[in-house]
Amino acid sequence: MPPLITREEALSLGAIVDHAEIEELIERAWRARVERFGDATDMCSLVNAKSGGCAEDCGFCAQSRHAAADTPMHAMMEPEQMLAHARAAEAAGAHRFCMVAQGQGLSKRDFEKVLEGARLVAEHTNLKRCASIGHMSVERAKQLREAGVQRVHHNVESAASFYPEVSQTVRYESRLRTIAAVKEAGLETCVGGILNLGETAEQRVEMAFELSEINPTSVPINLLIPRDGTKFGDRTVMDPWEAVKWVAIFRLILPEALFRLCGGRIENLGELQPLAVKAGLNGVMMGNFLTALGAAPEEDRAMFEELGLNVARQADNGRNPRPDNRSGWLEGDTPDGATEAEPAGEFGLDVRLWDPSAQLRYARKRRARPEAAELGR
Repeated sequence: MPPLITREEALSLGAIVDHAEIEELIERAWRARVERFGDATDMCSLVNAKSGGCAEDCGFCAQSRHAAADTPMHAMMEPEQMLAHARAAEAAGAHRFCMVAQGQGLSKRDFEKVLEGARLVAEHTNLKRCASIGHMSVERAKQLREAGVQRVHHNVESAASFYPEVSQTVRYESRLRTIAAVKEAGLETCVGGILNLGETAEQRVEMAFELSEINPTSVPINLLIPRDGTKFGDRTVMDPWEAVKWVAIFRLILPEALFRLCGGRIENLGELQPLAVKAGLNGVMMGNFLTALGAAPEEDRAMFEELGLNVARQADNGRNPRPDNRSGWLEGDTPDGATEAEPAGEFGLDVRLWDPSAQLRYARKRRARPEAAELGR
């Protein structure tokens, strides 16, 4: 579906600062969201299956070897560990689960672990399955589909005109090729980016319309968390009203995309998170993020329920990758604890909900690559 506003109108809306005018914009975005999705939601969770030591130089990322920031570091998880995280996500009320690995391509050994992890999640949970593992060929994308993955995440990160500021080692065109390969393999796409990297309002609109051309099923929006030791570490957090305004603008430009807020929403939005939901969100990333802590799952569910949105698990969650105007509550509530989840079965897994002390163990980097000091300027 084409955008509901023009580029010119998007730029005009991007210039407003009066809170009352922003609230009017939010109401407009809310109507667009409800008209297309009713009360359906699409809540995600992820596991940082392989963390740290990335060879790429993305300026926002603490996992980069080019950055001096401390970050969680561990090798690729075993498939059974991925399943344990998936069970915790399901118990906390997530609808879908994404296996994420740093870098722009996996070794054959690590890729096989992701495939087996996807098979286990498909067999032993009712979660929709996603993967975010960097660049890939059509052949690999097809292997993911055969293993039970339904959607692949691969961000453009920013507008094409600003992208050279984001990375010099990962080309924007390479990102587009991966997205095209995922589509060719018959998988859904999850494509978004990060706001507040230093881009202009014009470049935010540019990115939104570029995403409209890509037409992904899902659009995750991240808000920069400035991290010491990264290229963008000297940025300030985004004004919460500014952030909510841009969520609404993106909703009007991409009216049929499944929108979710991911990294940085807590740090940037604070008490305005519920207003961001009304600005057009279908869901949020529940639990912890890649290198930062998240909110408690019950708090996230409450934000949506207060607007009359349905966060209960639906009968079709494992079979229908997109909720498309699902409505109506299932009998019973989404389970609040792992004790109510399905038995761990033959693996005998010890399922826990998110425990920040165990999920994000930071490792201090002894040294960054020599150019890290230059990147930090």
